[in-house]
Amino acid sequence: MTSVDNNKNLLVELFVEELPPKALKKLGEAFAAALAASLKAQGLATADAAVTSFASPRRLAAHVAGVASKAADRSLQQKLMPVAVALDASGAPTAALLKKLAALGADASAVPTLKRQMDGKTEALFLDQVASGVDIRGGLQRALTEAIEKLPIPKVMTYQLADGWSDVKFVRPAHGLVALHGADVVPVTALGLSVQRKTTGHRFEAAKAEIELRDADSYAEQLRSEGAVIANFAERRAEIVRQLAAKAAGLQPVDDEALLDEVTALVERPNVLACAFEPEFLAVPQECLILTMKANQKYFPLLDAAGKLTNRFLIVSNISPADPSAVIQGNERVVRPRLADAKFFFDQDRKKTLASRVPQLDKVVYHGQLGSQGERVERVRAIAKAIVTQLGGSTELAAKVDAAAHFAKADLLTDMVGEFPELQGIMGGYYARHDGLGEVVADAIEDHYKPRFAGDALPRNEAGVVVALADKLETLVGLFGIGQLPSGDKDPFALRRHALGVIRMLIEHRLPLALDVLVDAAVPAFGDRLKNDPRTALLEFVRDRLAGQLREEGYSAQEVDAVLALQPQTLADVPQRLAAVRAFAQLPEAASLAAANKRVGNILKKADGAVEPRVDSALLKEPAEAALAAALGNAQPIADALFANGEYAASLRELAVLKAPVDAFFDGVMVNAEDPALRANRLGLLASLHAAMNRVADLSRLAS
Repeated sequence: MTSVDNNKNLLVELFVEELPPKALKKLGEAFAAALAASLKAQGLATADAAVTSFASPRRLAAHVAGVASKAADRSLQQKLMPVAVALDASGAPTAALLKKLAALGADASAVPTLKRQMDGKTEALFLDQVASGVDIRGGLQRALTEAIEKLPIPKVMTYQLADGWSDVKFVRPAHGLVALHGADVVPVTALGLSVQRKTTGHRFEAAKAEIELRDADSYAEQLRSEGAVIANFAERRAEIVRQLAAKAAGLQPVDDEALLDEVTALVERPNVLACAFEPEFLAVPQECLILTMKANQKYFPLLDAAGKLTNRFLIVSNISPADPSAVIQGNERVVRPRLADAKFFFDQDRKKTLASRVPQLDKVVYHGQLGSQGERVERVRAIAKAIVTQLGGSTELAAKVDAAAHFAKADLLTDMVGEFPELQGIMGGYYARHDGLGEVVADAIEDHYKPRFAGDALPRNEAGVVVALADKLETLVGLFGIGQLPSGDKDPFALRRHALGVIRMLIEHRLPLALDVLVDAAVPAFGDRLKNDPRTALLEFVRDRLAGQLREEGYSAQEVDAVLALQPQTLADVPQRLAAVRAFAQLPEAASLAAANKRVGNILKKADGAVEPRVDSALLKEPAEAALAAALGNAQPIADALFANGEYAASLRELAVLKAPVDAFFDGVMVNAEDPALRANRLGLLASLHAAMNRVADLSRLAS
């Protein structure tokens, strides 16, 4: 319980040299969270205390509301030892007890106050004590030390302190430490620094060199008014978004959350300015220009309503001069050589055809155990050919698929992709069009890496889908075949993403392809390169990814389990199976039939040997078993026809009529009859029922 005496808001700031921009947001959030968590654990702050994090290029800070000057004292009960060990025959304390009490700061005078309680089957002695609550100085020192130790620092620096002897390890050299409890300075230390109440604002635009903070609550306001710094990361980001929209002049800044976060981490008080470059650069593919402006300069390119790049862009400056023309002209001058480089790469690349580059792929290593990129291309071609065959594709489709697979990796040898690896595939599409390979092949080359990330578009045409499937299957089969499986959160070859890409294409394009057949067809393409048979492990891996994806889409674990328990190989109809299971679960007969199905499954598991789903009508002695056989005989052909037609929900609805005869069967029929013939026939009837009910999904998984 936290003391309510002298509760004040707390502010802690570490002032450092420029922090790594890509890590700043996470560093700020982690610092505030760890500091507050420690204060709460020590009883200095309540569990629901409001916490605000601050992170700017040169500071990490946290504001915690309602921090006590001293935590409340706590009652503790300390187990000492069994009574038989603690007291001698006369009831006097033993040497062992006195030693234990001394270790806890007590002596023999505490013996009469000790409590006897059962500890399991043994009576033991317990000492009641009061633990004094920690004060703000000691508690904050511990919290600050823990917060610094837990920071997710991407790369630690080692630097010397002013004494020239002591070394400190931190993300960047630290130069200032502020700790204010209300208006009071809390005397803590960190990273070789002593606490003060002064901090520093903007390098160039602060109203004063040092800002003397009045109290914890004035921190953000004083930094803004006196230091020209928006200390809160989210506020600074929102201000950049607002200014980008205001300066876009009817155009649309490129949407890039990572870029926005990075730029927010680079400026203390943002000032968005509009710039332009020469229109002739627009002859270069816009993906190249956008990437060079974003990656190299941290600029925001502007797109028109059709998503086409314009020659205007926005910059986020860290200074706000009265006349911004010099800043604008400087940035326009800086971007020009970058765009010229992109144009040079594009022009040079088009002097060589993709076809002329393909033989050079034999000299590019793909993987030490899987050979060159040239060998990889031949494997993708072979797998793609097998997929076309499975689809029953035309000769024309086969030719376009083979061409796209043949040229898909050629752009890896271009200057543009060498400079910007993110453009692989995209540049291949542009160069394929330039070489006259046609739109279908060019689109397929560009799209064969898709989907590149969650939510990304799928390939646009059938040839692109086939090559993308072949490319991902080649990666999965090859790496599983040499034992390069993902482990924990480590997935260096993005195999989870490749598996999800295969799943999405099979389902969303409703491809009539069986997953196991696809994998089987991919394995021979590797010849003797594989160390082991990857099929079983790979199929299980894909099913696991599928299960996770379906749960993320909102299906319950029971629904997913019921459908995937049958290990359906044609993933295209999994959504229809799930919808059918969900509809079935809403029927009034569903719970009873699911429970009966589970019971049937258990009976069949316990039977001696495999049970054939076969019924001899002459052996149906009991009315209930005859009624069930008749009802099943009427319902099953209709349900099977509906299933064969892909009408899964209707197929399950048809089987709902079996509830009453199934219930009557279990109420009135002894399955394990003494007569072996009767027993076998009844098991055969249950096997027929089980097979009929579990074609769409394993309905027993719906039983609670």
